Amino acid sequence: MTNTAPPSRAESALALAEALKLAAGADRLLLALDFDGTLAPFVDKPRSARALPQAKAALDRLERLPATWVAFVSGRPLASLEEVTEADADALLIGSHGVELRFGRDGASLDLTDDENATLARLGELLGAIVDATPGTRLEVKPVGFGVHTRNLDEEVAARTNAAAYDAAARVGGDLTVRDGKDILEFSVRGANKGDGIARLRDHVDATAVLFAGDDVTDEDGFAVLKPGDVGIKVGEGDTAARFRVADPETIATLLGMLADAREAWAARR
Repeated sequence: MTNTAPPSRAESALALAEALKLAAGADRLLLALDFDGTLAPFVDKPRSARALPQAKAALDRLERLPATWVAFVSGRPLASLEEVTEADADALLIGSHGVELRFGRDGASLDLTDDENATLARLGELLGAIVDATPGTRLEVKPVGFGVHTRNLDEEVAARTNAAAYDAAARVGGDLTVRDGKDILEFSVRGANKGDGIARLRDHVDATAVLFAGDDVTDEDGFAVLKPGDVGIKVGEGDTAARFRVADPETIATLLGMLADAREAWAARR
């Protein structure tokens, strides 16, 4: 069920502060965070995106604490996510909406089948032709699919471009997963989502509480797998299953600083 009538700002702020306080006292705490639009403002050149300094400083503090894990959960391909998060070899990363996983130094393997590779090749040809014919679009090549970016188009042209992309996917056939995000339409030959990734992360670290924050439609899969005692935070507008909502990445950075303070105090009392 979505939250179409969230509580007042004052009530939300008080409730969120209390939820952060409870999360800070969890025996084993996992922070699973979307990147673009959550930790980092959107930028025209995706490779130049970086987490806000205040957010990065808070996450660095949290990662140093006992029984505390920070993971990044993104629609970006794993290689891109590694770059923009400046991840070290021990980082916990979920890329391509849950398809690619890198838990520390173990790496990730996709092992696409011949049929999947053939589907990707045909889909790439058709989507590439659409992008070539539509100035202002961009085709992002992902490990298991493609993303058609329409951020620089007006609504009418973007709608036509998306319709053409849907038609191309229908012509290719097969069991494609389609995700309609913020100014991007994505097609994948693998069907995992961010909820699947968060569930894997929870099991991997045996977390007793999870905080997940995200801004996009695709993050709703992550909010859907949260349990009582977890904290879900939607960044920005739009219907959501998250319990809490904040305005922007700057607010997330402030909240992460508050959480780091509380978690450090918890660690000192252990």
